[in-house]
Amino acid sequence: MPRGRYRLHDPDDRTPPADEHFQCAPGPTGWRYVSRRTTGTGAPTGSVDLTLDALGRPVRLELAAAHWRVRGAALDGLTWVRMGADGTDADEQRTPGARAFSGESPAFLIATARLLRLTPEAPTARVRTVAFTAPHLAPRTLDQGWTLLGSEDHATDTGTLTVDHYQLDDLETGARGTVHLAGDVVLAAPGVELAALDSPPSVLTQAE
Repeated sequence: MPRGRYRLHDPDDRTPPADEHFQCAPGPTGWRYVSRRTTGTGAPTGSVDLTLDALGRPVRLELAAAHWRVRGAALDGLTWVRMGADGTDADEQRTPGARAFSGESPAFLIATARLLRLTPEAPTARVRTVAFTAPHLAPRTLDQGWTLLGSEDHATDTGTLTVDHYQLDDLETGARGTVHLAGDVVLAAPGVELAALDSPPSVLTQAE
């Protein structure tokens, strides 16, 4: 069960970096990721709790940031409720054509790669996502393009580690970046640096 810390920063401005302290693990029917986010000085700023089923679909999402909360799942596309931290002002919304949640957390990169299951024979896909960004967690629907650039095997003390390299395109803005994944850990991505890892990544098997 990997545990570690990501250092997050906005690649387009000088916003102070944040830390996301995470742990994740595959289960008998899917995968779960939980984390808490802090400022660089350790002050808490939010949390992520994401559960996928065996096919990579988000069966439960809970986000917290500042004075807002979001709960969502794959239902009629994607369905979510955004509310105040005290449970008031709840607003349920739905995007029928969306398939994945996205946002600042590295969890969403792992989840989308898991959902798309790209291969050398079918290396590209387009996916509609609903993104939530701190501190207000206001939803934004966007289309992403994913391309599997290749994979490399690396020998480690615990066995062979496969690193997958993806090109990620924001089809609205044209922004492009590269995502490097090893199992259920993001090694590097735009705005994401793996700062600490206490145990090796888990190998996520693919359901048929």
